[in-house]
Amino acid sequence: MSSGENTRAVHGPAFPVFPQVPLGLPVYRSAAFSFDSAQAYADTMNGDVPGYSYSRVDNPTSDTFAQAVAALEGVHVDGEVVGQPFASGMAAISTVLMTFTHAGAHVVAPREVYGGTWGLLARVLARFGVETTFADARDLDAVRAAVRPETTVLWGEVMANPTMTVSDLPGLAAIAREAGLVFAVDATFASPAVCRPLEHGVDVVVHSATKYLGGHSDATGGVAVGRPELLARVKHDRVELGGALAPDEAFLLHRGLATLPLRVDRACRSALAVATAVEGHPAVVKVQHPGLPSDPSHELAVKLFDEGRYGACVTITPRGGRAAGLALCDALSLVENATSLGGVRSKTSHAATSTHRQLDDAALHAAGIDPAAVRVSVGLEDPADLVEDLLRALDTL
Repeated sequence: MSSGENTRAVHGPAFPVFPQVPLGLPVYRSAAFSFDSAQAYADTMNGDVPGYSYSRVDNPTSDTFAQAVAALEGVHVDGEVVGQPFASGMAAISTVLMTFTHAGAHVVAPREVYGGTWGLLARVLARFGVETTFADARDLDAVRAAVRPETTVLWGEVMANPTMTVSDLPGLAAIAREAGLVFAVDATFASPAVCRPLEHGVDVVVHSATKYLGGHSDATGGVAVGRPELLARVKHDRVELGGALAPDEAFLLHRGLATLPLRVDRACRSALAVATAVEGHPAVVKVQHPGLPSDPSHELAVKLFDEGRYGACVTITPRGGRAAGLALCDALSLVENATSLGGVRSKTSHAATSTHRQLDDAALHAAGIDPAAVRVSVGLEDPADLVEDLLRALDTL
């Protein structure tokens, strides 16, 4: 059949199909997929047959990334573990919380929860009739007492930002089981190279994949993993809310998974070296890192975390309040003032003005966060150089 110039331009030769398996994940940069028939289209859209129709619903590259994370998180778990990809960590968090709550529902969350999650619970979901009690997650009796008949979700964090408090995942899981709650945990600060919460009774694990999973500060994404019956509900709401992960981002995040254990192991060991070196400095009030024997979370970290990996963030509280925290950040040379964590370059954030800017001083105090606290995300530089930079900066305070 003859065709005009524009038709030939639009309908070029068919894409190649070849038997060799690519070693790199293909990027399916297509918003839509075609079908042989309208019925096949309908069957795929309805989920009656597997396949792809529209990348807001599913995309092969994005799905491959999510399933790769599920394989890492579920390696020692009986039964199937699946994943759902998201455009960001907050997209994953908000979708999971919206999936398992409703108007009149109640959530129990840690009092030191990440600022973005705090804002979602206290300022957004509250507008729709979802109440939240922020409890001391270190006190299992306090968590149990916070549960109400209308509670539907127990939210947790493997390691709190920026206090680095480690959650008693088995203890919290027992509370959730007793009350019939969904126990969802943000594992961003750990990654499956440190701790796999599903092994300890958690129902749904979320990550900001922007951090350790991607690992290079060049892609934004999120992921949630868990049992298929729970993740099917999460997928339904992800599709309706629209927080889809773009295939280009998924490719970069998937690429990062190959080096995740190597990067995290190196960064964790460097972080412990940094924490040990600065702990006794006269300008420092407190150093928080689960690898320190003096840290209140150390014994729990030894129990739950992979050997020698206690997380790659260190929180330093200098003497002198909020101004001293800002001054410490500005005095650093190698460690950079920058958003996020988990990349190859070391970064610092003054918690009260960045990650927890949503909280006033009273809320910071309630969360156990000092206004001077500075979180250092340790990267892949030589630990001796990082120690030198931090000690020199502390000497200026």
